[in-house]
Amino acid sequence: MTEVAVRIKIEGLVQGVGFRPFVYKLARRHALRGNVENNNNGVTVMAEGSQDAINQFVMDIRYDAPPASEITFINIEKETMKGFPDFSICKSHSYSDEITEVSPDIAVCNACLADMKSQPHRLDYPFTNCTHCGPRFSIIKDIPYDRHKTTMQPFEMCEVCRLEYTEVTNRRFHAQPVACNHCGPEYLLHFPDGKTVRSFESVLLRVASLLDGGGIVALKGLGGFHLVCNALNEKSVHMLRLKKNREGKPLAVMFSNMDAVNEYLNSVPEEEQLLLSWRRPIVLLTRKKPLPFSVSNGLNTVGAMLPYMPFHYQLFEKLHTSALILTSGNLSDEPVLINNEEALKKFGKLTDAVLTYNREIYNRVDDSVVMVVNKKERVVRRSRGYVPASVSISQNAEGIFAAGAELINSFAVGKGNKVILSQYIGDLKNPETLEFYSESFQRFGHLFRFKPTLVAVDFHPDYYSTKFALEMGLPVEFVSHHHAHIASCMAENNLDEKVIGVSFDGTGLGPDGKIWGGEVLVCDFLDFERPFHFEYVQQPGGDAVIRQPWRMAVSYLYHYFGAAFLKRNHQKWFSYIDTNTFDKVLLMLKNGINCPETSSAGRLFDAVAALSGICSRTSFHAEAPMRLESAADNYTLEGYPFVIHRDYVSFKPVFEGLLQDFENKMPLSIIAGKFHQTMVEVIASVVEKIALTTGLKKVVLSGGSFQNKILLGKAERLLQQKGYEVYSHKRVPSNDGGIALGQLAVAARRRVFKRNNNFKN
Repeated sequence: MTEVAVRIKIEGLVQGVGFRPFVYKLARRHALRGNVENNNNGVTVMAEGSQDAINQFVMDIRYDAPPASEITFINIEKETMKGFPDFSICKSHSYSDEITEVSPDIAVCNACLADMKSQPHRLDYPFTNCTHCGPRFSIIKDIPYDRHKTTMQPFEMCEVCRLEYTEVTNRRFHAQPVACNHCGPEYLLHFPDGKTVRSFESVLLRVASLLDGGGIVALKGLGGFHLVCNALNEKSVHMLRLKKNREGKPLAVMFSNMDAVNEYLNSVPEEEQLLLSWRRPIVLLTRKKPLPFSVSNGLNTVGAMLPYMPFHYQLFEKLHTSALILTSGNLSDEPVLINNEEALKKFGKLTDAVLTYNREIYNRVDDSVVMVVNKKERVVRRSRGYVPASVSISQNAEGIFAAGAELINSFAVGKGNKVILSQYIGDLKNPETLEFYSESFQRFGHLFRFKPTLVAVDFHPDYYSTKFALEMGLPVEFVSHHHAHIASCMAENNLDEKVIGVSFDGTGLGPDGKIWGGEVLVCDFLDFERPFHFEYVQQPGGDAVIRQPWRMAVSYLYHYFGAAFLKRNHQKWFSYIDTNTFDKVLLMLKNGINCPETSSAGRLFDAVAALSGICSRTSFHAEAPMRLESAADNYTLEGYPFVIHRDYVSFKPVFEGLLQDFENKMPLSIIAGKFHQTMVEVIASVVEKIALTTGLKKVVLSGGSFQNKILLGKAERLLQQKGYEVYSHKRVPSNDGGIALGQLAVAARRRVFKRNNNFKN
């Protein structure tokens, strides 16, 4: 039989996931000769054998690849026969500034959990891992992904681990974090009095005893510290909130297993699949059985996750409780802590104990948050388990840095036709987070061989992210906030054409200098038009309305019914606001003092939440819309009337209906449900008007308001029923955490357009 030789280049997430051993075993099974190597372009395979065997080999690579891998491209080229005697694995090489994907961190696999019960050198070893699981992005310093380029470099492998590491058929072949009881990292438990415990069995027992007894422990996790307490103990959860300075924001709960999840929460198969996936995100689920009030402070959803480190499993074996609060180890809005000394300094006196280990976390990564809407995964916070996997776009993204927004920030860098989004950074409003932003940019530049030549920024001149990018002194592309939202969703869904874009969020500076947020656009990557928007109303006190949503309720009632109506009904609707403060806000509205105009969907949700008495003051971002969603009857099909004018939507009939329903003492769940249904009908009606004049049938939904499961779920279904192709976010957040992708995609398209038309940037 005639033999052939080929070179197979494989790109995607193919390093740090056991890809080379997989290829090696596959090649041996198909009796092929040649070799496989990691390089900074991906994985390259040289193969010699029969054409049929090679065809089957390539097919098996595509369909049987390791679970945590993701193949984006396979290229096959004919080669001259070199007469390889067998098949082998080559040493990693770096050939250029091109990069391959870096694996996100992977939850411990079942095989490693079994090894902890059976392998003599790994009995109860809490850092057990293999090529299919363990730390990746959190420990990597450089590529190609080799041990000496990770924070495992200080740990010299023992003879047993080295044998596993060098044996091609072993599951730990080139598993860079491989270690055991004899040669790997170890835990150390610190108490406030300065005493420490090193014996791991004692560490487990002491931590379990503290948590079962109502204590709080700072625990070093995979990508940063966590603050941990018994989730079934109201006193402990409340105390943790006080110590963390986290008044109202929901807390994540780690359950021991799916049985424990299902005891307290409802889950559908898609949600269970996410909980059990190798990414192990926090999944937003609805409550079935009451948990302590302080866990989610009255919201009907809980962020649930399952163990993903060996230590988590070991701890639950010793605990009596089946649920732990596992919240980011930080104070207020600072980044999650990763340094042992800093954690001891900040948490040493605040907690009953601090548990550290002696391997460095190089890249901090919070837990990711996802939800399921219409049976699809929707990423809300993109970090551990997802970063730094890239998003492929249709344009050349090379050299473009997208700075992102101010809140819920992540930035993006372009390599070839790939966009690499950073981990969740947070709100850029304190020195610690600003330092995290700058540090992460430097590390991404080094790790991905990134050299910026063009920056893409938001219009807002006061955003730190904008200032940071402008200080580079490079050509700049300014991208409108809401255009970037739609472009982000387009890029994720590989759309490159004109679409109808529905961009709903809380705040974003529009080109007219006003605050946008309820926008329906016609756009492509180059530019946008704005056929419709929500009616402008005043935002009394500027950003003060974010903490005091009652101000927006007053503003809407003033806008539609006047000051006299508000004076008469002050005590009926706003009895909790003293007369002096109330009159000052009315005076501000009358004279337009510190009252910027806004078309924001988020502020409209705020107004309705405050008017209904659900949330008049907030303690965390988007609390009012979240509580309004939590209160709503999802099955309500009746909405309120509204008016569509030439280029804007008026909500006067909505507020007339709301006030009438409050007067008639209609159940709050129905009122909230009717408002959500109204918003869905507004979207459908405005989209239909645009479609009639443009012929466009593709609708893109983006912006933070589409983290509302009711709004997104109903809007998608109604638009699809009306015959539209609907695109929404799945892998990238719809909130400002995904906006950098849109900024970069717009900048990439405009760069090509300017070059082709001889424009100067």
